[in-house]
Amino acid sequence: MAVEFIGMIASEAKSEIHPASGPVIDPDYIAKFAQAHEAAGFERVLIAHNSSDADAVLVATHAAQHTKTLGFMIAHRPGFISPTYAARLFATFDIFSGGRGGIHIISGGDSTEQRRDGDFLNHEERYRRTDEYVGLLRQTWTAEAPFSHKGAYYQVENQFPRVKPVQKPHIPIYFGGSSDIAIEFAAKHADIYAFWGETLEQARETIARVRAACVRAGRDPDSIRFSLSMRPVLAATEEAAWQRADRIIERIRDLRGADVGRANPKPESVGSKRLMDAAAGGKVRDKRLWTEVAAAVGAGSNTTSLVGTPEQVAESLLEYYALGVSTFLIRGFDPLDDATDYGRHLLPLVREAVARDPVSAAAE
Repeated sequence: MAVEFIGMIASEAKSEIHPASGPVIDPDYIAKFAQAHEAAGFERVLIAHNSSDADAVLVATHAAQHTKTLGFMIAHRPGFISPTYAARLFATFDIFSGGRGGIHIISGGDSTEQRRDGDFLNHEERYRRTDEYVGLLRQTWTAEAPFSHKGAYYQVENQFPRVKPVQKPHIPIYFGGSSDIAIEFAAKHADIYAFWGETLEQARETIARVRAACVRAGRDPDSIRFSLSMRPVLAATEEAAWQRADRIIERIRDLRGADVGRANPKPESVGSKRLMDAAAGGKVRDKRLWTEVAAAVGAGSNTTSLVGTPEQVAESLLEYYALGVSTFLIRGFDPLDDATDYGRHLLPLVREAVARDPVSAAAE
């Protein structure tokens, strides 16, 4: 099982410990950030979606113009444009980028944010719409003759676009969401199921849930891949790594003040709740899964970390690999510098272990 690394780029320089200080869209930073990931050996980068941020497809287009091999995992929320239009949009990007597109389907874990863009469906209805949406998306990419569709959310007549993706049979579909309904639809549609950095026990349970849903959907459970998101904190020694982690959490507490530990900002996100459950079990879970940041910020995104030397963090990643995780989405609290550091010290260790012996890599 090959291993893949995905980073994350944004349109501005910021993180939990670095407040935004420049323009909301910084073209030079986007190019530099993408180039750093390409040089570090990442296969792809995620570009997130938020109701107040830059358009992810346009950010990816700019980044693609300044890179040669780097792939993209573009977050996309169904419901704001038609699925057939979205299919042409992503196929066009795939052509211009030379087959480097990828789409990350997120149905939304916060009704308040969804409403900012005019979406008033509840959590379950958003996923039912997503089910129909992604089915039409794939059909538009792969149709060999005009087709029509009449469903609960969309109606199409005689659709047959000339624009098709470079990648066959279609652009890779990543799918996030930890609720029962999200997993049911991920099992139908996803090439890669993406989830946040849970404990080993939680990750084992999640993978089993998704595979069982694949069976219910009449799909080979081995046909779906798994992506796990982590925030590695590296240093030359274990002591230095934990000292760095201490500085990170203190900086977050200083910046957030009275907001530290406030209620979960995504109350409908089961993934967020699972991270908060992990944090409730202690500051450190398993060998080195650090949960303090998730607890401090409400786990509204991937906020759990693996702390240690590159060798120790690689060992922990390989334990997830042994469970069936083949893709690791990693980003740091010092985003640009950490991407470079991961490429120098962490990615090669994991890849070398998998290349030597994929079956027993986790034991090394």
